[in-house]
Parts: sequence; C-alpha cells; structure tokens
Amino acid sequence: MIEWAVDGDTLHVTDADNAELTVNGDELVVDDSGVDISRPVDDTIVLTTDELRFPHAVVYAFSLGLEDQYELDPGGDPLTLSPGEYVVDVDTEIKAYLRFSGGATIQKTEDYESIIVSFPDRTRVILGVRCRHEFPAGTITVPDSPSAIAEAVTHMAASHKTDGPDRSYPTLRGHPSLIEHGDSLEVPEYIRSDTPENGIELIVPPDYESLFTTAPLAYYVQATVRTTEEVLGNRPRSDRTQPRLRLLDHAIEEELSPMPELERDVERLLRKTFFLDCLVRNVGPYGTNLSERSLLDALGLDAEALYHASLQDRLATYLDVPYAAIKHRLPEWHLSTYVTPTYDSVETLPFLLDRLSMIYTPRTSELEGQELVERSLEDFYRGQGPAPSAGAGAGTTSRTGASNAGPIDSYRASTGQVASVDIVKPELRGGRAHGWLADGVPIDVFKSAPEAYHNRLDFLERASDSTSICVVLNDPEMAGEHDDVAEIYRQRSEDLSMDVTVAESLETDALAGIFEDDHDFVHYIGHCETSGLRCPDGTLATSSLSRCNAQTFFLNACGSYYEGMQLIEKGSVAGAVTFTKVLNDHAVKVGSTFAKLLVHGFSIERAMGLARNRIMMGKDYAVVGDGTHSLVQGENQLPTTAKLEELDEIDGERQYLLTLDCYSTRVTGSYYFPHTDGNEYAHLCGNESSFTLTESALATMLDETAASVIYDGDIYWSKELSRQFER
Repeated sequence: MIEWAVDGDTLHVTDADNAELTVNGDELVVDDSGVDISRPVDDTIVLTTDELRFPHAVVYAFSLGLEDQYELDPGGDPLTLSPGEYVVDVDTEIKAYLRFSGGATIQKTEDYESIIVSFPDRTRVILGVRCRHEFPAGTITVPDSPSAIAEAVTHMAASHKTDGPDRSYPTLRGHPSLIEHGDSLEVPEYIRSDTPENGIELIVPPDYESLFTTAPLAYYVQATVRTTEEVLGNRPRSDRTQPRLRLLDHAIEEELSPMPELERDVERLLRKTFFLDCLVRNVGPYGTNLSERSLLDALGLDAEALYHASLQDRLATYLDVPYAAIKHRLPEWHLSTYVTPTYDSVETLPFLLDRLSMIYTPRTSELEGQELVERSLEDFYRGQGPAPSAGAGAGTTSRTGASNAGPIDSYRASTGQVASVDIVKPELRGGRAHGWLADGVPIDVFKSAPEAYHNRLDFLERASDSTSICVVLNDPEMAGEHDDVAEIYRQRSEDLSMDVTVAESLETDALAGIFEDDHDFVHYIGHCETSGLRCPDGTLATSSLSRCNAQTFFLNACGSYYEGMQLIEKGSVAGAVTFTKVLNDHAVKVGSTFAKLLVHGFSIERAMGLARNRIMMGKDYAVVGDGTHSLVQGENQLPTTAKLEELDEIDGERQYLLTLDCYSTRVTGSYYFPHTDGNEYAHLCGNESSFTLTESALATMLDETAASVIYDGDIYWSKELSRQFER
C-alpha cells in the first residue's frame, strides 16, 4: 500500500510499514499517475522538473535498448548520462525508479546525505515506487499431519520472484502464504501454480521437529518437501529417520543427520548456500564491488557460469565447497527463533521464513547462583576491564530475577507489590538476535507470540499519514526521563512525519483510552504492580482492555513483563518491558537511549539490546512480541552501530579505529558501503568493516553517518559525538 502527497516542491511517499520517501524538485509539477514504467512498482507519478533530490541511496542507471548499465560511484564522483532512454534505480527505503528521455547528471552531495538527479532542461520523468514489504499471498489450510505440513512448506517458495542467486536480495523474496488450521489440506490453485518444480527434494522424517528445523532451508532453496514415510512407504530395511537432500538431475543424495544434529547440518547448508549466492549475484545487473567476492577465486568458482546456471547445477556446485573453507568469512546469521515444534505452532512458520530465521527446538536450564548478575556485568559497556564479582557490591539476584542492587528508595517502585518472573537460561545457538515461541521466560531473547505476527499484518493494512507517539508520565518524580524522551521524539519529528503528544497523571480510564486509541508507540513512565499499571485512582490491568491499538510500547516500570504480554495478546506487535524492580537512574538511561535508537530505525530488539547494556543490570529489561519489528525508518536503510577505539599517535596525530556493524533482521542479504576516504568496497550486512582514521577524518565521518557509537564505555549518537573530535 503506497500513498503520496505533494507539498509545494516536495513529494512525500509513504507505505503501510511507516517507511517514507521524500523527493524534492525544482519547481516540481505533478501531472498524472498510473503510467507504465516497465518495472515492478505499486504506483507511478509523472513529474516535470529539472532537478530531483533523493535521500542517500545506491543508484544504478540502465540504458533502454542498449542494455548498458551504470552505477553511481560510491566514492562520490558524478555519473553523467548522454542523451538516451533510461531507467534509473534509486535504492531507498521505498524502492524508486525514474524513467526519462534525454541526458542527466547524477551525483551525491558532499555530506553523502542526498542524491541529486539533474537534467539540462525541464524534463518529464515517470517516478515508479514500490513498497519493500509485501503482504502474504493467500492462505494454506493444513490438518494435523506431518505430510500436510511438508506440502505447505513446499508452497512457501511460491513467494520467490526468482530461482537465481538474486533471490539473496531481500526484495526478491516475497512474504510466504499464511498457514491456518483445518480439517484437510487446501492449497489455492494460484499458489500451486506459482510453486517452482526444480528437481530439488528435501526428504525428512514425519515429525514436527524435523519439519520445523528444515523449513528455512527448504524455503530458500525452493525444495519440494516430502516425508520419509511418503517416499519409502513399506520398503523393507529402509531408514525413516535419515533426512536427505536430493538433486534429481544430478542423481545426488546428500545425507543429513537425524535430530538433534539435523539443526547443525541445516544451519551450515543454508548459511553456505545463501552466502555463495550473495557472492555470485555480483556478476548480475545489480552487482557491486563486494569485499567478500574475491573468495570465489580462491575457491575456484566461476561466478559468471554459476549466475546463469540452473538452480540444481548451482546447488550441486555449492555442495562440493567444504564448509570449513568459508566458515571464517560467513556473516553471523541475523536471527534464530526457538519454536515448540507442534501443530499449534505451524501458523508462525510463514512469518519466520519471511525473516529467513533459523528455527531451533527450545531447550532451557535453570540459572545458577549469581549467573544473572554475572551475565549482566559481562554485557555492561563500562565493564570493559575486569568485571566486579557478584559479591563485591554488584548486588544479588534470585532465580526470579529480582535484583537487590541498590538502596530500596532508588528503585522505580511503588509501595505495591511487584510481579516476579521465573527466568530461565536458554540454550542459544548461532545468531545475532534470538526469538522465543515456546514456554518459559528466558533471558537474552525476545519472548514472542503468534498474535504478534498477525497483529503486524493488521497494522500494515492501516493507512497512516504520520507516526503517532504518546509519552505518558504517571509519576511526577520521574519527570527527568519524561523530559528527555519527549525532546528526543520532538527533535526527530523535524525529519519524519511524526505526531508527538505527552500526557501526565492519567487515571485508569484515560490510560486505557491511550492504549485503545490508534498510536504507533506508547512510552509509559511510572509504576507497575501485580494488579496493573499504577494510576492516581488505582491500577489498570491491561488484560481489561477490549483491544490494544498501540502498535508498539515501552512500559518503563518495575515488573511490567506480564502487562506487556497482555498488550501483545490484545493487539500490539512488540514492546519493551522489565522483569523485576529497576533502579530509577538505570530506567532513565535505558529509556532515553531506547527512544533515540527506536526513532532512528532500529528494531525493538536491537534498540533494547543496545540500551540495556548501558546499565549493570541490563538483563532486567526485555522485549515481548516480534522483536524484529521497527517503528520507523532511519536515515540509512540499514541501522548501523559503530565501535570506536583510540589508538596511538602517528606523526603527532591521534589515530582511531572505527568498526562498523550494519545489519537488519528485516532485509537479510543487503550490503552497505562505508563512506571513508579511499574505500572502494561494499560489505555484506552482518560482516563488520574497520577503518583507521585521523581525528579530523573521524569527525567528518561521524557527522555524515547516522549510527549509534560505542565509545569509552558508553553509547552515543554519531552526529553528537562528532563534536568531540572537531577542531
């Protein structure tokens, strides 16, 4: 769903996922819409101007008829197009295409924040726009049968737009069809017709553990999933516990380990296949100068031949590549989700595959002694030296997670009783972020629920002109955090379409109204008791709400976990909560940092992960619902975190090591280009890049980069930190 409006010489384009594209023109005239542009778009708009300005983006130009391709130099040199027919691909948060006749010059501004497309004269330009998020195409009904689930997983691949290596680009993997429970298997004919048949089969035992574990691999390689029971039947001496990957044209049958080792085999095979696709695709029309691409030569792989090969031929070549040969170059996988493998959980599979999450069987153990405190201290940014022991003034923690780290009058607690949560330790496998769709309340994961994913689709279908944020202060003594976060949201509203309202000392009915109204984010500052969120006239139990229409939230109050989970069940997508009592100064630090990151495009989980590492007892904070969800887009398409380290002087000038970490759980397979002097390489998201910079070069890069920066034991926003290094 795309909406657009014109305000003077500015065109505002928004989609259902709150992404926004602002295009500025010189004496801009909008004539028409709905004109064909020969590219996959949701809408087109005809513009007349001699100059268009876009946000920072990767830009390609294609000469129609001549099949020539050009790329705007990431280093900043302008791209000059001689007169002709062109389609220009501008890779912003909302995909944009320009079609025009004539010559043009495309260049980046000196601060790299904008792209300028200029024409010698006023020119008619067709602007095509496409929402990056796609809704599921239809619904598959499944009975409680492993063979039926296997067929449903097979049809998940119908959402792919290609079977070539370009499917590693997130824009070429659509959202899989939804799955719902029923008495019989029902697959709409249009989904069947779109399901590829490429001769790749994944044979798995007829149990839900194996089917859930292999689903991400089957989805990505577009395999037909069949159970060993279906394939082997009553054949004597056949092993029905042995999973297999078959390439029929090559007579290849790759044996995989049974559970639980099957999890390791699937992880390795999917990571290897996806990574090699990311390298091979660079010889195609959307390639770039990727730093990791040289690995293909070291492996003796012909990228040109592989790019044009069939899916089977390409996968057969990948199978011959030893995992050990590429392990050290693989980006850390972005997301792992731990799911109870039952019939009740199958409805979550399409949402997890849309994020290309690994799927694991959940396993937990009890936290021992001071383990929660020790884990918090390990993550604390200020603890870069030896961490204090749990008994040396760091506080103590019970198995319920109730911290005793400080005087009672410094807690953000009321006189009422605070709910306790029985926290467990999850057995985490690889991954940057971890989701939990199972019983128990583990640390270091976001605790999700099936409702969260369906709620996200509901919000995507709602039209919204701007992002609505409401800050609620229900205790005057916490005005410090209220003032900080309100100012952060107001400052950000100068750059994005954002409505910010503040409310104080709300009674139960008024607070219920805030959650029941249409808000994109509610930041609650106050107290939480076992009976609910504290108000001047009592407490509000969120379970009493008829419906929660707050898309996301932060309940920055002691012991708010259960109230947050109720908000998810009542309609929210994701939110931040606490497990137990929290210190007031800690709450202020977490609240302000979380606010800053959230409104700059970080996902709920990543924003909270960074924010809670500012305090010693960061494990007291957690995320509920779909932690991969983002409230708004940032200046950069992909949220970036940097680590800054001071080095020794060279020739009397201080040197700094800046390490960039750019990734998103929403757009796996993307790449980023660091704008430093002399850099000519892009990097796959999930792989860090490091640069040694002088103080002046560092100040310039920080000012031109929208990123969170970990420096000197704390976290800063790059543009604000740059002032410390300016001379």
